[in-house]
Formats: sequence, C-alpha cells, structure tokens
Amino acid sequence: MTRILVKSVYDAFEYVMERFYPFGLEDYASKETYAVISIQDTHTKGFGVKFAESFFCRDVLTLYFDDIVREVEGAVLFQKEQAEAILAFLDKNRDVDEILIHCYAGLSRSRAVGIFAGMYLNCDVVCSDPGLTMNDYVFDLLRNVQKEKESLQK
Repeated sequence: MTRILVKSVYDAFEYVMERFYPFGLEDYASKETYAVISIQDTHTKGFGVKFAESFFCRDVLTLYFDDIVREVEGAVLFQKEQAEAILAFLDKNRDVDEILIHCYAGLSRSRAVGIFAGMYLNCDVVCSDPGLTMNDYVFDLLRNVQKEKESLQK
C-alpha cells in the first residue's frame, strides 16, 4: 500500500475518472490500483454517485452515516458494525496502491477514517486540507473496535 487519499465526493469522482481511458488510449491513464470507502449521507439516501469495481478499482465499501458525534433524531450515527466493516475492508485491500476515502466534503468523517486507516496500515495519508479537524467520534469508535479485535486475537 502506498497511501490513503481523503477527498470530497467531487474530487473522488475526478480521481476515478483519471483512471478511465477510451479504448486504445491506456498509456494516458493513471495505472494505480485502488479501493474506495464511500461515506454517504442518509438524509438524501446518498449522493447519487455509486462507485463500482473495475480494472483499477479492486473493491468498494459504501457506508451510510451522518457527520454527527451523538444521537440526533433523523440522522444516523456511525455504528460499531460499520467500524468492523472498515477494518475488514482495510485488511482485505492491503495490496492495492491507494485507498480512496470520501464523504461529502472530505473534511470530517472521511478524514477520521483516513487518519485511522493510515495508522492501522502504517502508510501515508493525503488529505485535501490537512489543517482541519476530524470527526472524533468516528475515529474513537474505529480505535475501540481495533483494540477489541486485537484483544480477541490474543
């Protein structure tokens, strides 16, 4: 694994399109393999963009939860099962060149998952704006699930 990329949904789409090429023009496309963690909002039932496996995209995990840190009526809080799915996804995709993680803006939820993924996989993390904060609830739940997993493996 080379690195973790944290992007907005717009920048994630652009990243994917850089790996597309019309027939006969493969020399012009970026060749890195990647996997996608797509974090989508629940109030709109997603962004209307779904990522799919392809020649370069080896795997996709789509999760629906909102950018909140406690229960809020009408919103979905990040859940333990989603954290477990992220850990399994990271373990399964250690051989790709990059893991692309996005949410709507690429600033809070995806940043928390990205920073955790970089620590978990011991690789570089590239965020669109490194000076901003992350969703601490998402990060802390991921760390707790990781600790639980490690204690069960002993």
